Amino acid sequence: MDANELLKKVRRIEIKTRGLSQNIFAGEYHSAFKGRGMTFSEVREYQYGDDIRDIDWNVTARHNHPYIKVYEEERELTVMLLVDVSGSRLFGAVGEEKREMIAEIAATLAFSAIQNNDKIGVIFFSDKIEKFIPPKKGRKHILFIIRELIDFTPESKGTDIGMVLKYFSDALKKRCTTFLISDFIDDKDYYKALSIASNKHDVYGIQVYDKRDSQLPDVGLMRVCDLETGRELWVDTSSKKARNEYGRWWYERQQVMSDTLKRCGVNIASVATDEDYVAALMGLFKRRG
Repeated sequence: MDANELLKKVRRIEIKTRGLSQNIFAGEYHSAFKGRGMTFSEVREYQYGDDIRDIDWNVTARHNHPYIKVYEEERELTVMLLVDVSGSRLFGAVGEEKREMIAEIAATLAFSAIQNNDKIGVIFFSDKIEKFIPPKKGRKHILFIIRELIDFTPESKGTDIGMVLKYFSDALKKRCTTFLISDFIDDKDYYKALSIASNKHDVYGIQVYDKRDSQLPDVGLMRVCDLETGRELWVDTSSKKARNEYGRWWYERQQVMSDTLKRCGVNIASVATDEDYVAALMGLFKRRG
């Protein structure tokens, strides 16, 4: 991608994602994640419009009237994005390519963090650590991240979620709010690494997938290629048995992912490339809040 084309794309993503983070996510983000960056100050009587989640039930019971906890800013949060840049992100049969949606989601989260006066950092990963951008503040830093999200070329094509989680846990000592953004196509067991990371940090999963990842179309003989290994094979998609087996493979993979994250206490939002990711992220924020 030449410099002018890259600059235009950066600008388009900046305008779209900054608008979303300002108009939609800012309030939800602050409400969901303020607990780590606020410290208790005092209690006062409940007023109309106060968040009921801040009610101090012990004081309320003593006075027979609702009281809420008042917080003060203690420090900014550190937000980390763990972004999958493996070969499978280049797939795009239904809607946009996975990498394009991943870039927009990451940029939206980055702008939301900056508007909340938080630091934001990124780790790009495949089956190795491709790039580490340390947490910082500021628009210049955000635009650098967006440029990398759009134009970064990884050295490897594989996926190793456990590896990046271990690296992240070792590299970031301060507690972070962390978003793992991936299609989660990884046959390796990452439970132990995720369990350690989620005990040290607040970890959330965002799965970006293409609907062709989950089901084969009935289009006859089709050549398919694994974008991470380069392996190719021919599949007769007119065979109901073949389509059902593929669907079962996807379902079982999804169950393993869901069970692993659930056991580690990690919430996840799954969004297809032809869907609006806004609702999925809002749902993730509301579950955290």
